[in-house]
Amino acid sequence: MARIGYARVSTGDQDLEGQLDRLRAEGCEIIRSEKISGASREGRTELSTVLEFLRLGDELVVTRLDRLGRDTRDVLNIVHECQERGAFVTVLDPHVSTRGEMGHIILTVLGMVAQMERRFIKERQKEGIERAKSAGVYKGGRPRIDRALIEELNREGLGASAIAERVSCSRMQVYRILASFSE
Repeated sequence: MARIGYARVSTGDQDLEGQLDRLRAEGCEIIRSEKISGASREGRTELSTVLEFLRLGDELVVTRLDRLGRDTRDVLNIVHECQERGAFVTVLDPHVSTRGEMGHIILTVLGMVAQMERRFIKERQKEGIERAKSAGVYKGGRPRIDRALIEELNREGLGASAIAERVSCSRMQVYRILASFSE
């Protein structure tokens, strides 16, 4: 029986260390982490690895429920997958475990709250953007990828893999950007 920790932050500029320290302090022998949105399970390879690894009697430990996901259905599906493997889920803050029936009810309610919180955040963000636009100060999100550099490297004859490595992005992003130049 192993205690397996899972840590997640949504963006690359957020820090995982607080979660990792807490999971180590809780005695997790294995800890997997990733920097990706929790809005869906798409692309969350470390979570998939953890779920595949779980065995009878193992315990999946997260610092907060929203580290598992922001959608109630996703969270409940993850808990269900753990149960099918004979494993438990423990959330440290607030401390809830699926070892007892009450834990399932509490996790369901907390999952619903997390999803509702996500909707509120999106609504507030949308309202803020609308106010900034009407005040003429909205400039949009900052560019994360240097599109001009990708175009230049492509003209120099570099392939998508080499460009992706140089610019620190995925090949798919390179393909999309190059396709947008030809439109």
